[in-house]
Amino acid sequence: MRWASWAFFAAGALSGANAASLTKVTENFGENPRNVGFYIYVPDRLAKSPPILVNPHWCHGDARACYAESQYATMASKYGFIVIYPDSPNTADKCWDVSSKATLAHDGGGDSLGIVNMVRWTLKKYNGDPKRVFVTGVSSGAMMTSTLIGAYPDVFAAGSAFAGVPFGCFSGNGYGVWSDSCATGKVTHTPAEWAALVKAAYPGYSGWRPKMQIFHGTLDETLNYTNFLEEVKEWNAVFGYSQTPTSTTLNMPMTNWRKDVYGPNGWFEAYSAGGVTHNIQNQEAVVMSWFDLTCITGHCFSWGTGAA
Repeated sequence: MRWASWAFFAAGALSGANAASLTKVTENFGENPRNVGFYIYVPDRLAKSPPILVNPHWCHGDARACYAESQYATMASKYGFIVIYPDSPNTADKCWDVSSKATLAHDGGGDSLGIVNMVRWTLKKYNGDPKRVFVTGVSSGAMMTSTLIGAYPDVFAAGSAFAGVPFGCFSGNGYGVWSDSCATGKVTHTPAEWAALVKAAYPGYSGWRPKMQIFHGTLDETLNYTNFLEEVKEWNAVFGYSQTPTSTTLNMPMTNWRKDVYGPNGWFEAYSAGGVTHNIQNQEAVVMSWFDLTCITGHCFSWGTGAA
């Protein structure tokens, strides 16, 4: 989308001295039952009603590592959006709570509620655009991405998950559950069963659904590739789409990767990375285009617009 906007900003539309840095938020930002840490990157020059990108980290990572090891803060300085880097309270392995009944329920609690209240606080403090809130992550961060998209379809406009699992796949009794069954690809459901798990996260909600994008390596040794196939089943069922892609593109965005698109207007994308392990390469440019975060025209992709 809107690569002209990208080029415009890259040429220096928001250039100049940049003193912005990653900052830990210590003030009360709302209900945070699990005491999730809150780090934020606010560029020196914000877009009018800035979009917000949430970037949860991977297991054994943290907010600072997530900030340092991706290009999103640099891009935020170019395009004027804000990045939230949550920090897991799980000191044992720094994985996210994607298992508890609380985190898998809309406003139910768990890590997901703490993160959503970071978003709500940021929107209010910086006059952000509530219709342009996005989330992307890798591994455990991808699991949290799916958790947030599934449980909070009224908050997020779109998600992008790298090497994750279906929403609800890790469901268990507790906040720090590691589901070996899910990780090894033994948890499978029919499309209807997967969709029911997502819809149960927000009972009675029948509104607009965020669009979704997933990536997975065929040789993933940590989260078996079966999870990718189950994610495809799940999100297509949630959206009411056929399990047959509307288009397939080979070697996109890299050699031996395959891009499958589902539903009208490309609302759901699934990238199968041939020969890639769990250490999948982040595709920031693809994600930025998917979220339309380079757009400055006032006619940008936002919550409530499009096919779903």
